[in-house]
Amino acid sequence: MCGICGKISLSNEPVDEPLIRRMTSTLTHRGPDDEGYYIKNLPSGLSVGLGHRRLSIIDLSEHARQPMSNEDGTVWIVYNGEIYNFPELRRELIGKGHIFRSQSDTETIIHLYEEYGVDCVKYLRGMFAFAIWDEKERLLFLARDRVGKKPLFYYHDDGCFIFGSEIKAILQDPTVERMPDLIAIHHYLTYQSVPSPWSAFEGIKKLPPAHYLIYRDGEITIKKYWKLSYIPKFPSSTEEEKRTLKEQLRERLKEAVRIRLISDVPLGAFLSGGIDSSVVVALMSEVTKEPVRTFSIGFYEEDYDELRYARAVAERFKTEHTEFKVKPDALEVLPKIVWHYNEPFADPSAIPTYYVSKLAREHVTVVLNGDGGDENFAGYDRYRAGLFAQRFDLLPQGIRRILFGTLSKLLPATSNPNGLLWKAKQFSQVLSMSPALRNALWLCHFNNYMKDSLYTEFFKHLTRDYDSFEIILEKYRQAEANEFLDRLLATDVTLYLPDTLLVKVDIASMAHSLEARSPLLDHELMEFVARLPVQMKLKGNTTKAVLKELFKDTLPKEVIERSKMGFGVPLEHWFRNELREMVYDLLLDRRSIERAYFRKEFIQKMLDEHVAGRWNWQYQIYNLLMLELWHREFIDNSS
Repeated sequence: MCGICGKISLSNEPVDEPLIRRMTSTLTHRGPDDEGYYIKNLPSGLSVGLGHRRLSIIDLSEHARQPMSNEDGTVWIVYNGEIYNFPELRRELIGKGHIFRSQSDTETIIHLYEEYGVDCVKYLRGMFAFAIWDEKERLLFLARDRVGKKPLFYYHDDGCFIFGSEIKAILQDPTVERMPDLIAIHHYLTYQSVPSPWSAFEGIKKLPPAHYLIYRDGEITIKKYWKLSYIPKFPSSTEEEKRTLKEQLRERLKEAVRIRLISDVPLGAFLSGGIDSSVVVALMSEVTKEPVRTFSIGFYEEDYDELRYARAVAERFKTEHTEFKVKPDALEVLPKIVWHYNEPFADPSAIPTYYVSKLAREHVTVVLNGDGGDENFAGYDRYRAGLFAQRFDLLPQGIRRILFGTLSKLLPATSNPNGLLWKAKQFSQVLSMSPALRNALWLCHFNNYMKDSLYTEFFKHLTRDYDSFEIILEKYRQAEANEFLDRLLATDVTLYLPDTLLVKVDIASMAHSLEARSPLLDHELMEFVARLPVQMKLKGNTTKAVLKELFKDTLPKEVIERSKMGFGVPLEHWFRNELREMVYDLLLDRRSIERAYFRKEFIQKMLDEHVAGRWNWQYQIYNLLMLELWHREFIDNSS
């Protein structure tokens, strides 16, 4: 795993090496083992600079250093990721006459580009973000993997193009002005992260997953090269057909794990005690001779502690298990989270992910995880709720609006999000809406009603033409799926997964120079799972049904039967106790209010209601807190 950056200048102002070195140095945590640079000034006035920080995983020798070129030095690459099918691709390319000087997957991409051009991305199986400079064609080619495991940002104006694995690398260029993108912030408040292709900075964008970008002669072309399809479904009308699908699924899961075990450095696995990471550990134990190294984080608050489940899995598979019980120090860790994430990021599970990555890096350099299990196999409770709510859609919408609006008002307010009354009130409030909009509301932090109360007149006017919910509704409409559940899964695969969950893991792991691999997000596995009948994923009230059936005799019974538990921290408690003074001071501070985004009165009301226990505003408070801390780190502190 690595950090990449670069700049192309068309303005007869050469790209200077000190700039590329500054950009590269901000990515040291992503690649502490080595660094490299490529600077080329062409007679036409065009100037190119590439930078790379290396975390050595495969081929630790000097031959695998980056930037790396082809034999004649006309094609150069900087690359972040792992290509798991590179040995097969390498053999094919050698058969076509290509000459290799290293054992790295990086060199495979170079020769694949020489052979197939931009279509090379279609042959790659793994996670990647890379930039290729083609001197003969005078073009820069950027590409990002299919589901967005690896990040890639860019900035473009009339005279230059700048890119980097993280925004802070791009900000090293003094020509890039640090200005917040207020429309992106408007969307962030809904989704807890800034959705692609926006970034929190004006002028800086994300290259979306499954896309490539060509920059030539000052012009940008962006194209999509992959889309997950949920149709046609595999035949499953007979027991024999269902049994065959289950057997094929288990073999595909096993293969996805096996190919991710290639490494020249120590390797282990995150083990939360949930079914996804437990399945990965079980399969690792099948295909390796040595005990699997597993890592778990526990918390002193019982509602957030999963160690007993992780321990049961570790004992079942005789893993070399390391666990650490922490009491998160929010005042100590939040500034680090803000700096590493580059943008406001309000998924609180970034905190435990940061801690478990720190623990694992003390022992290994690579970990496998269970990311993607929920999005592949329908693991979220809102999928069940969405299907259940459809039963009420037979009633005319006017009757639903009156009936459930009245029910919502009659249900008493409660601050416990895990309680039955809370869930009943939230459920009743959305039953009059469309299925897609219900899902959006269950996913979001700030809905439109909340924003109307929160926003100042200035911010309302600025954002009035931008409905944040339209982003998720458009993903829902674009899904290649016939069934409602598949549309929900497709929506999460293209929005929630890449913009929130994968960002969380990439940044938290790379903050500690730890590579994280996700077998359940293997694109060939995902293509197979997508075409399974929905009843194999959500069967009655059972989520991830096919996974639980496949591994019911392999995993501990308590892991199979346990309810889903989020990987979170006690925000509700913190904001009423340890962080109470901090959030009042920051969110009601003159500097915060003078930004003119939000009404002080509504923020005061949120904080007072939360502290008094009249309502649970934990996620909304955390959202605003991370936004304010980001402003102070990256905008106010513009040095």
